[in-house]
Amino acid sequence: MKNKVNIIGAGLAGCEAAYQLANLGFQVDLYEVKRIKKNEVQNLDSLAELVCSNSLRSKELSNAVGTLKEEMRLLGSLVIEAAEHAKIPAGGSLAVDREIFSNFITEKIANHQNITVIDQEVTTINKNYPTIIASGPLTTEKLQKEIQKIVGEEYFYFFDAVAPIVKKDSINMEKAFKKNRYEKGDTEDYINCPMNKSQYDEFYKELTGAKLAEAHLENDKKLKYFEGCMPIEAMAKRGYQTMLFGPLKPAGLRNLDGSDNFAVVQLRPDNAADDLYNLVGFQTNLQWSEQKRVFQLIPGLENAEFVRFGVMHLNNFINAPLILNHFMQTKKNSNIFFAGQITGVEGYVESAATGILAGINMAKHLENAQMIKLPSTTVLGGLINYINTTSSHNFQPMKANWSIVADLPVEEMKVKKIDKKLSYSKRALQEINKIIDYFQLKKN
Repeated sequence: MKNKVNIIGAGLAGCEAAYQLANLGFQVDLYEVKRIKKNEVQNLDSLAELVCSNSLRSKELSNAVGTLKEEMRLLGSLVIEAAEHAKIPAGGSLAVDREIFSNFITEKIANHQNITVIDQEVTTINKNYPTIIASGPLTTEKLQKEIQKIVGEEYFYFFDAVAPIVKKDSINMEKAFKKNRYEKGDTEDYINCPMNKSQYDEFYKELTGAKLAEAHLENDKKLKYFEGCMPIEAMAKRGYQTMLFGPLKPAGLRNLDGSDNFAVVQLRPDNAADDLYNLVGFQTNLQWSEQKRVFQLIPGLENAEFVRFGVMHLNNFINAPLILNHFMQTKKNSNIFFAGQITGVEGYVESAATGILAGINMAKHLENAQMIKLPSTTVLGGLINYINTTSSHNFQPMKANWSIVADLPVEEMKVKKIDKKLSYSKRALQEINKIIDYFQLKKN
């Protein structure tokens, strides 16, 4: 039995896979290139960097991603442990201080006796050596070519974007106010910048006419965006009201005097010090000078000081329905597994979750034991089932949601929407506990 595994990529999925394998007694060589060659969105030298939002989304079990996080916690997730350690107030969401979060994971990985972190770009992959590829959406060009040799299929791609961050003390609180949507949570964590119709009209006009920064997109004009992370300017160009049903929706955000707003821009804390805030839903590919000009039209942000402007980048992912089985293992080579966003799941939580499953199943594979196929009654199982069974002709990334989870029995479907979601959640967690007991996994 081989007891050593190579993992390529020390992002969320790679770290989760390494942690699972190491805790099961396997030796792991974890390869990461960022300390010698960062890509355009990386800033930290530490592992598992959150390069887009600092939010792991909803904490509510009635939300599929909230239940997914609980499934991960039960399976011994390092990412969920780190998130709890680094969490900052964000209403009903789990948001973290990026550096505290990343440093926590880095220390856990670096101090584990069974893990060796190797700062090196991987350019060749030994098909006969147990390997988990978790190189993420910004896989280096040389590694992309090597992966294409293994999978035998072309990559798909979509464009992803990052939102800007401003200094809290540069926000005009005479125009903005603190409040959580529908007043969720025990504290008021979000800063809200309200707009009347004329202010929205001006913002909409300038946003849709602003200049894009496209030079680094390899002159590819056929941009395909992931719906869950669409640039704000692309959303605006879909129609006048699109943003009003998206990141600028005023529902649940009345002014402190009880009056309604035409639109509201929300800002969320980005660090534990509570001095940096990101513009929620404002991923963008505008030129930096245009971001400053247009976003300072938002009431309360007239003098906003930007510490990071938004950027867009190309995300790579494989055609998982053709390439992977339900164990995160390639169909053509039993020694090669994939994990993370490169598999076609979208989101921090989803990416990390696939790393857990890939790590556990790699261990089972090396032990010649039964690997785990999660039932689609669980959120993670539903997600894996989606990337395995959906059409390979137009495969697109997927986030956690209840529509990919198996239906409840008919009698349980005839209840209130919130009760139905909680029933989905209860069943999912019961199933995960059964899996943990059956496969004698360590229960957290």
